Amino acid sequence: MVSKSPFDDPVTAAAVWTRFRRLMRWMFLVTVTTVIGAMIVLYRQEGMVSIHFYIATAIGMSFAMLLMSALMGLVFLSSGTGHDESVINPVEDDTKPL
Repeated sequence: MVSKSPFDDPVTAAAVWTRFRRLMRWMFLVTVTTVIGAMIVLYRQEGMVSIHFYIATAIGMSFAMLLMSALMGLVFLSSGTGHDESVINPVEDDTKPL
């Protein structure tokens, strides 16, 4: 028998996804601030190297930070709602010591 996930309830799911979107908005603001600060530091240390260097650095930093925050946000979302406990582990009996 499959146990019910908290995401099966539309009200709970809507509240959780609203919280996730709020977290991602904050992380977008942190990412933009960090990238701007890094670009200023790079420009002061290296000068005008190439515009492509700064574009690639900004895109790479933004992608890495937003991907990390999205994945960690999904982990917190899954763990905090009880969704992890509703999943049945088919190999759970095999991992118990004898």
